Amino acid sequence: MANSEKKPWHGVLTATATPFRADLSIDFDKYADHVKWQADNGVDGVIPNGSLGEYQVLSAEERTQIVKVALEAAPAGFQVIPGVAAYGATESRRWTEQAAEMGAKSVMLLPPNAYRADEAEVIAHYKEVNKVGIPIIAYNNPFDTKVDLTPQLVAKIADTCENVVAIKEFSGDVRRVWQIHHHAPRIEVLVGADDVLVELSTGGVVGWIAGFPNALPKESVELYNLCIAGKYAEARPIYAAVHNLFNWDSRKEFITAIKLAMDVVGRYGGPTRLPRLPLPATDLAQCQKDIEQALAFYRNRK
Repeated sequence: MANSEKKPWHGVLTATATPFRADLSIDFDKYADHVKWQADNGVDGVIPNGSLGEYQVLSAEERTQIVKVALEAAPAGFQVIPGVAAYGATESRRWTEQAAEMGAKSVMLLPPNAYRADEAEVIAHYKEVNKVGIPIIAYNNPFDTKVDLTPQLVAKIADTCENVVAIKEFSGDVRRVWQIHHHAPRIEVLVGADDVLVELSTGGVVGWIAGFPNALPKESVELYNLCIAGKYAEARPIYAAVHNLFNWDSRKEFITAIKLAMDVVGRYGGPTRLPRLPLPATDLAQCQKDIEQALAFYRNRK
């Protein structure tokens, strides 16, 4: 960890899946149970209404209720960091104000995602949400937003938005951690994809916003702690066993794959809402194989 003071965005933060029933309504009781289960298994916090939570297909009422349920279910010291992404800055600001009023200590914010915004528009977006006064984790996901928060752009955001304190780095470029430290040294870096944990951790990170802790929380925390402690000889065989599975977090089918893993381990993953469909047969077979490889490793350790 970069410093001894543990901040809300430090540690392992699970970007939680949203549990839909067969009729695609949200089972809020299952979600509350999932938040508690994450806490019981050593995770430091959860991120509701992120990409993995399918925020794009939730109603305003559902987004509000998800955050409310998470905050009520969270034990003392367990962080709830709502995703506040929206098409425009005005809406993102409203979600951020609501999160602060409900008691969240920080939020996670994508760039504007209605179209490919230019640098000035991206900075204006963050400046508007910055006015709320709550710490913001910027979220770089150029695959979904078509906007890349390059290290140079992160530096410009940092210079004008004092409440942007960290970045979830999801570009897949493992060089970025070093470049962000160089261009924007004030901004703390969180690993943003499951399959680059070891690589980014070598450059100095304060947390990991991850998907597969939805299914493997205790195991993911163990791996993260080994990496942060620099115990790569111990981390390497674990990472090798789970890496094929973790790679699904960097694919467009990530939500479906993570929910499948949850179902396999006995947690409730359930369906996704349209436009997402179940995995095609070939992908399903491969994902099941990757899940089994990871689980076999853990069974053989016992």
